[in-house]
Amino acid sequence: MSKLLQKPVKLALIQLATGADKAANLRRARTKVVEASQAGASIIVLPECFNSPYGTQHFARYAETLQPSPPSATQSPSFHALSAMARDASCYLVGGSLPEYSSATQKYYNTSLIFGPTGALLATHRKLHLFDIDIPGKISFRESDVLSAGDQITVVELPGYGKVAVAICYDIRFPELAMIAARRACFLLLYPGAFNLTTGALHWALQARARAMDNQLYVALCSPARDLQASYHAWGHSIVVDPNAAVVVEADEREVIVYADLDPAAIEETRRAIPLYQQRRFDVYPDVSA
Repeated sequence: MSKLLQKPVKLALIQLATGADKAANLRRARTKVVEASQAGASIIVLPECFNSPYGTQHFARYAETLQPSPPSATQSPSFHALSAMARDASCYLVGGSLPEYSSATQKYYNTSLIFGPTGALLATHRKLHLFDIDIPGKISFRESDVLSAGDQITVVELPGYGKVAVAICYDIRFPELAMIAARRACFLLLYPGAFNLTTGALHWALQARARAMDNQLYVALCSPARDLQASYHAWGHSIVVDPNAAVVVEADEREVIVYADLDPAAIEETRRAIPLYQQRRFDVYPDVSA
């Protein structure tokens, strides 16, 4: 069995407290990325909408133009800030997500940027599944009132470690996406996300554990810190789950950095003990990754 994760690695999830001041959010993110790097993390993740408040009323105001890449510092201060963070911290940085405006399509997207230790952009993920829900008496939200959906699964090669998949928040509810990423030899599924107090309590940890159990790899969800003064109340509880679906670490709702040491042996041992990858019946049902 070839190793999906080539060597042990420390993962950091930054449960960032964000506000209305984009420049202040970027400075705060930088401080936390440096702190995580100094603690030994080589893969560092920021939360969904790390540079702005989360909400349909905020997306257009905070949106940045990312294409053609690289954008200018005026077009996307967040792009350049993330690149500098990754370079200065010498880490792989998943830049949570930020609102993107595309002049080519004249549409808005919820977009994650992934940078390498040199500061180079490695990949871009546009959120595939938009958060449109209506739970009577609890919460109603429609990202599609402003945002458009992406159309690509994002698998990123991290030289020295292996492949990770990056998706955003509501994407985790669609197991097909995780199954495809797993069958493309990812060792880790990363979901910057901002579940709310209703869906978070119901499904946040459950979804993380389910995706890990089904695919026998590491899963990590990175939330913003909870701010009850904001219009949208994030669940928090950033979490890392191992390939056997056990919770490695989980935050509370406050601003914090949580760490997890990812071990190649954990993937190998789980798959050897319960050999799902040799037992699937693609003669009976389709392989969604084909």
